[in-house]
Amino acid sequence: MSGEGGGDARGGDRGVPAGEREGASVGEGGGAARRGSDGGDRGAPGGEGDGASVREIDGDAGGGERDIPGGEGGGTTPPEEPGGGEARAWRFPSALTVLALVTLAVWAAAFLIPPGAYERDGDGRPIAGSYQRVEDDRGFGERLSDLFLSPVNGLYGVQDERSGEVGPDLAGELFGSAGVFFFVLAIGAFITMVFATGALDRGIARLAHRLRDRGALLIAAIMAVFALLGSVEGFAEETLGFYGLIVPLVLALGYDRMVAVGAVILGAGIGVLNSTVNPFATGVASPAAGVSLGDGLPLRAVMLVVLTAVTIGYVLRYAARVKARPEASLAAAQPGDGALGSVTADPEPLTGTHKAVIGLLAAAFAVMIYAVLPWSGILTGNPDAEPYPWELGWSFPELTALFLVAAVLVGAVARMGEKGVTDTLVQGAADFIGPGLVIVAARGVTAIMNNAQITDTVLHSMEDAVSGTSSGLFAVLVFVVNLPLAFLIPSTSGHSTLAMPVMAPLAEFAGVSPDVVVTAWQAASGWMNLWVPTTAVVMGGLALAKVGYGAYLRFLWPLLAILFVLVCAFVAGAATLG
Repeated sequence: MSGEGGGDARGGDRGVPAGEREGASVGEGGGAARRGSDGGDRGAPGGEGDGASVREIDGDAGGGERDIPGGEGGGTTPPEEPGGGEARAWRFPSALTVLALVTLAVWAAAFLIPPGAYERDGDGRPIAGSYQRVEDDRGFGERLSDLFLSPVNGLYGVQDERSGEVGPDLAGELFGSAGVFFFVLAIGAFITMVFATGALDRGIARLAHRLRDRGALLIAAIMAVFALLGSVEGFAEETLGFYGLIVPLVLALGYDRMVAVGAVILGAGIGVLNSTVNPFATGVASPAAGVSLGDGLPLRAVMLVVLTAVTIGYVLRYAARVKARPEASLAAAQPGDGALGSVTADPEPLTGTHKAVIGLLAAAFAVMIYAVLPWSGILTGNPDAEPYPWELGWSFPELTALFLVAAVLVGAVARMGEKGVTDTLVQGAADFIGPGLVIVAARGVTAIMNNAQITDTVLHSMEDAVSGTSSGLFAVLVFVVNLPLAFLIPSTSGHSTLAMPVMAPLAEFAGVSPDVVVTAWQAASGWMNLWVPTTAVVMGGLALAKVGYGAYLRFLWPLLAILFVLVCAFVAGAATLG
């Protein structure tokens, strides 16, 4: 999943999200940084020797316990200071640091940008051509208070019904991101509980071992499973624990280490790029854009199937070429590869408890998908259709309760005991505080813009250009513009919370549905996270597999170009067709 604090889960703020993660501890023999946010760096593991698994547990890379280091914001193991007075290498600032700088910059810019406002329709959407300048008679003290209270307003600030001002002690609708914040903590508790049982690790290990004699099918199965997990829950940093299993398997099948890298990084990465209901990407961006989690799901599901198939085909094509002509390999052979490739020990079997936990995991996400989908709109083709009586229409409060209950059920099924369940719940929530804080900080920036009444001014500055743009071109521009933003704001959730309040209203001017903007945005974030050297998923995975970054880019760039074209085609087509 894309961890907070330092990058975004990447891949998700996960922050968790995929980017908001940094400072995760490094396990012996390689170490895997556990998701802390939406997708940021979570501490790049350093694989020793043959890229052993995060923890060596009875020789089984896929089962047993896993260390789940804390995410950004707390509970992490700080890196050791370089010894001998060596100069510390520069590293990209964490997501919270970037957002703190953005907060200061926006607050200062509000003194220079004139305030203004659009007239709104009945749904609160800006009416094109209705922008007018307004007076702002607030003094410096009130503006300073906006800066001071921005994190508070980002969590539980309330927007006054008459003035539109946001503050913690006003009456009106909730403006802050408290709902998303607590949802992130709940999903963190649930995912941590599942991993604490060892069921998911062991299940994937069993699948890989069972297909070990059918190389192409094994690679396709690993990538398909990882893509599904990436799409529904931001599975990213967790993949670091599987290199110790997958590298020996692909070597034994006559492939090279690049095939293992492609299967793991691209498998999970293409899922995150095509997030369907990923709580740390789609789940954060959708409410920020004013749409439900289920809006746009059919498009994202089709993209997931098509782009995953293309990615699997790309990796299989390279694998077949390397198997037929080993000299075509882009990954240099390592001493001991022959012996490593012969290691195919049978992993521990799945117990009844493991199967029950995997069943609960699947059931929880299935319920979430069913509960958030606007079934009447999907089945009738009319987004304004009256909901069916059996539709649930859940949002973050209900989903938070769902995953808290599911976490307790997992602990009970795994017979973890009262202390084990409560300790793991607390630890899981603590691990995801980082992504949550990134979301809050980003929302605080929009609160400053709202109170200074400059959000509509920013929109107005772009209105003329956007209004004359075709809907298809606008959707492509959203994708392209968010590529550098995904690098500059290394938190998936923070990036979405900051960008959506501007991007979504612009979509209205261009006649594009906001859910297409969400899809284009998350595709940009996911595309960048396949290769940027600031994420633990990429750099940690390459270190564990002992593959050079330059070689990885040579392997990857044709696929990046293909995915770029396909994403542009999908979002442009969706925007044009409405």
